[in-house]
Amino acid sequence: MSKDYYKILGIEKNATADEVKKAFKKAAMQHHPDRPGGDEKKFKEVNEAYQVLSDADKRSRYDQFGSDFEQQGGFGGGANWEDFMRSARGQGGGFQFEGDLGDIFGEMFGFGGGRSRGGRRARGSDIQVDVELDFKEAAFGAEKQIHLRKQSVCETCGGNGAETGSKLDTCSTCKGQGQVVQVQRTFLGAMQTVVICSECQGRGQRPSKKCKNCGGDGILAKSQDLTIKIPAGIDSGESIRLSGYGEAAPHGGQSGDLYVRAHIKPNKYFHREGFDVFTESEISFPQAVLGDKIEVETIDGMVKLVVPEGIESGQLIKLKGHGITHLGRSSRGDQFVKIKIRVPKKPNRDLRKKLEDLKSELIV
Repeated sequence: MSKDYYKILGIEKNATADEVKKAFKKAAMQHHPDRPGGDEKKFKEVNEAYQVLSDADKRSRYDQFGSDFEQQGGFGGGANWEDFMRSARGQGGGFQFEGDLGDIFGEMFGFGGGRSRGGRRARGSDIQVDVELDFKEAAFGAEKQIHLRKQSVCETCGGNGAETGSKLDTCSTCKGQGQVVQVQRTFLGAMQTVVICSECQGRGQRPSKKCKNCGGDGILAKSQDLTIKIPAGIDSGESIRLSGYGEAAPHGGQSGDLYVRAHIKPNKYFHREGFDVFTESEISFPQAVLGDKIEVETIDGMVKLVVPEGIESGQLIKLKGHGITHLGRSSRGDQFVKIKIRVPKKPNRDLRKKLEDLKSELIV
């Protein structure tokens, strides 16, 4: 009988890959045999379910064939715990996990995982700042100055952490490799992981004498003023990324990125929808009946607008090319002018008589 892998992990069929991973981690920690109340049989089922649902191809075939999945050559119902263990077995009788499964067990047992998995060096943190723009600055682009206080590369040592005139020696712990192999014994056997060297932080070298300015870290907190170019067409809530302008990483690692998020101040006259601009303009009743040329405000300044005769209140007239610059392009959106017919609230006697005469003529 085909097993319901979704039910085993306690998730819905539309669960995301991240939800599958979280459900597996929770169930594996609950059922693994080395924990109080653990159940080896359920633990095997949980692993079997994860092996299928964490793989997009296997999951697709499982969803497609259902109870026939076992006959379609997929890992899962047709594979047993021994198959899983053999597939995970590495050299020397230990176990080597790669990808998400290695991360998960690393988190569970306190080794591997994280940004150091695979011997990758530490990376500086990203920074996000907000800038306020008026309507036209967002439409045409602008330059804004921002003030940052962040971890920056030490100017004295250039980020290598060595005192001026001293040399960098090969790390004796990792022999210059920047990473070391760790072996952790678990209920699955000996699990081998490659991690960043804690002595040299992945550099493979250590300063013979630490920099006095930064204490050997290669970074220190500094204030900095930056001039940021805001591209034309940016909308409220959108961000631009400046690679390498975030926090500097210690020991010569890669700096993070700076994200600048735009906030556009409301404008009493202009309203934006995408790259189009919307405004309103009032005209008199005679102008609506007879048509006219009026001046309207655009983000480019005042322009003439032709009002066709017989226009109705609420009708839109398009001014082509007077909208917002398309982001990353030279073309622009349009401006739409909404016509509002102005009606006199307290007409005098003479105007009232003229309106009465006009009324009789307009009645068909």
